[in-house]
Amino acid sequence: MFTGIIEATGIVEKKEIQGSNIHFTLSCPFTDELKIDQSLAHDGCCLTVVNISGNEYTVTAIDETLTKTNLFSWEPGTEVNLERCTKVGGRLDGHIVQGHVDKTGEIIAIGNKEGSYLITVSYSAEGDFVTVPQGSVTVNGISLTVAESDENRFSVAIIPYTWEHTNLRNLKIGDRVNIEFDIIGKYIAKLLAKNAAE
Repeated sequence: MFTGIIEATGIVEKKEIQGSNIHFTLSCPFTDELKIDQSLAHDGCCLTVVNISGNEYTVTAIDETLTKTNLFSWEPGTEVNLERCTKVGGRLDGHIVQGHVDKTGEIIAIGNKEGSYLITVSYSAEGDFVTVPQGSVTVNGISLTVAESDENRFSVAIIPYTWEHTNLRNLKIGDRVNIEFDIIGKYIAKLLAKNAAE
């Protein structure tokens, strides 16, 4: 489990395609603290550390992961948001994040609000996914509060610290981002859809 509070960003150093899998080798400030088999969220996608060499580590993304996320577009030099899993007894500073990306969304607007930023994301209609104003959503692994919510789109306000310390500052119109919707909202939407079908 994660909280959506980004610890650091890492850099993709190498991308190796093997069958339907892709092995990504990254460097990050806390590589020396990682262990083999450790779970680590990369832009909100939970991946397992499979190798560590010096200041670099490797994770593997399988076809299922590549289909649902923006990882297929990563290339050497890509900056990635990183978060290690939550320690039991630690503070839940963001919200409950599973590291299971629901789908990708497209950046359709980026507004500079004289110090803060408003990013608008659209997503496909498939699935029972909703956002609500002042609710939580995860974008590229970052726990954010929904500022505006509409059908198949939402906006999030970004404070300067988050903008400067994550890869959101690199986004452009048309870029794909990983979205994980709030787990409580997903359960409620599922139950409502089930009741409506009965």
